[in-house]
Amino acid sequence: MAGSTFQTNPIDLSRLLDGCHQGIIQLPDFQRSWVWDEDRIKSLIASISRAFPVGALMSLDTGGPVSFKPRPVEGAPLEARQVAPQSLLLDGQQRMTSLYQVTLRGKVVETVTPKKKRVKRWFYLDIRKAIDETADREEAVIGVPEDRMERTDFGREVVLDLSTPEKEYAALMYPVSQVFDWDKWQDGFDEYWSGDAHKEVREQFRQFKRQVLENFKYYRVPVIALDRSTSKEAVCVVFEKVNTGGKPLDAFELVTAMYAASGHELRKDWYGDETVKGRHQRLVDTLRPADSDAGILAGVGNTDFLQAISLFYTRDKRRKAEQAGKEGKELPAVSGNRQALLDLPLEAYKQYETQVERGFVQAAKFLHMLHIYRIFDLPYQSQIVPLAAILADIGDAWEHEANRTKLIQWYWNGVFGELYGSAVETRIARDFMEVPVWLNGGPEPSTVSETIFRADRLKTMRMRLSAAYKGVNALLMKEGAQDFRSGQKFDHTIFFGENVDIHHIFPQDWCKKNGIKPAVYDSIINKAPLSYRTNRIIGGIAPSEYLAKLEEGNNSSPPISTDKLDTYLRSHLIDPALLRTDAFDSFMDDRQKRLLGLIEQAMGKAAYTGNVPEEGEDVEEDEDNSEAVMTVPLA
Repeated sequence: MAGSTFQTNPIDLSRLLDGCHQGIIQLPDFQRSWVWDEDRIKSLIASISRAFPVGALMSLDTGGPVSFKPRPVEGAPLEARQVAPQSLLLDGQQRMTSLYQVTLRGKVVETVTPKKKRVKRWFYLDIRKAIDETADREEAVIGVPEDRMERTDFGREVVLDLSTPEKEYAALMYPVSQVFDWDKWQDGFDEYWSGDAHKEVREQFRQFKRQVLENFKYYRVPVIALDRSTSKEAVCVVFEKVNTGGKPLDAFELVTAMYAASGHELRKDWYGDETVKGRHQRLVDTLRPADSDAGILAGVGNTDFLQAISLFYTRDKRRKAEQAGKEGKELPAVSGNRQALLDLPLEAYKQYETQVERGFVQAAKFLHMLHIYRIFDLPYQSQIVPLAAILADIGDAWEHEANRTKLIQWYWNGVFGELYGSAVETRIARDFMEVPVWLNGGPEPSTVSETIFRADRLKTMRMRLSAAYKGVNALLMKEGAQDFRSGQKFDHTIFFGENVDIHHIFPQDWCKKNGIKPAVYDSIINKAPLSYRTNRIIGGIAPSEYLAKLEEGNNSSPPISTDKLDTYLRSHLIDPALLRTDAFDSFMDDRQKRLLGLIEQAMGKAAYTGNVPEEGEDVEEDEDNSEAVMTVPLA
């Protein structure tokens, strides 16, 4: 029978905090450490002191299919670690940890000041301000140093001393660490302020108790309790949609917690520690240029890595099902989606982690071979996952020319078909299954067979961040494009040493002066990879003029012969005659055809050149003056 898998119950704050103290309520081990700053703690105390809502909590009953390694709330006694928790706090860790440490733990609280300084604080409520209806309640909450003395004049003058209970009584400062148990403190307070002369002061405390302290005692927190039957996927959705502690937790965090229950430190695998370089840093360093912080794999995330492993594991499951005689819908899907990651057993991770890491390293070599060196120039980050998985699967076979040619064709079909922009999980799994079969003589993968490139797409390819735009740039460099000034081909060393980026051939300023619209001159047809220094020479003048300047040379650049410069231009698929006569329209038509031929060669098929328009309207924005921002600065 269908029904809700959760209950919503208001629970006494004191009961929740006591559960944290005893270890009955704990945290999944992946929950991030307590990081609330001093001002947020004060605001939380002030809200509860006025019985204002501070948001619901969400917990998961233990004993179900989602098995996380638990850890007590920070500051809980050692005995709490020996207790098997009844529930895990999924949302509300920072609020509950803050409240536990300031109200129940009875020890100084570690926090962070607004200036990002780590400090230790005791928190107090100023009784007079707390019962003053005209005062801001947050101003009634103060934090004092560990010795309970507040100083000024660089520590020379003590302006508030709360180092003994008697001094707390005298200053009418109530310790927040005793908001649930005020009897003893009140006895001392009444004794300190005894006598008829101090009757009004004693009444102030009683008013404070009724208006403030009893709000803590009777405060109830709404708790959404997920029962133990809740699925892994539902728990993952909770963290993506509900978690309020900052960055939503992803599948990696959840898998980390599940592996931790078996004693495996997945986070250490990925991030390493003081003595061991983690997998993430190894990937970042792969083919990293000497003068760069990161290589082409720096954008590979921990879930990307798990996704690639999941492809192998789910394929194994499918093959076993096929051997068992199952077919059709009975066969499990090959997948790298979130649910597949959550179902990835530790044994499968260990089986494939080394092989998959090698696949990512090979992917970096493959991309460099295509003259894709920077993350900024990578057409699709998401396409690295199937690329790495395929390379991990076929091993050294990718170095054979026939296989390499097919892999290159598959890659460019994915780029120019613009297939890896969104909703890519199905595409990734399909390519992982189909490409290796194709390499062994099977049918073309759907990424190759179903992709069509439209000739008119070149005219609308204006955004520096679009995959196809980046693809054209890489193809030009792969074909041997030479810098207009130096004549150097853009290999790995020149690319980084000369700060190469994509620049206008007919400069923006010239185009504007001649009434050409940005939608036209910002097209990839009017762009070429050039070095920073070459682009400075080009400036905003007509091509005929900057070509003359290049031929003439200057103090820093020697003269270039007309024939040699024409050779450089042709390496970019530019007709020198059209550039030398500033024939913009003819240049655009001619270069569009040449670039189209380059794309057709890469994809291994003819482009569509018909007149039937593509559905929808072009929404790419013009990049007016954006290239100056995109250019890599001089060292």
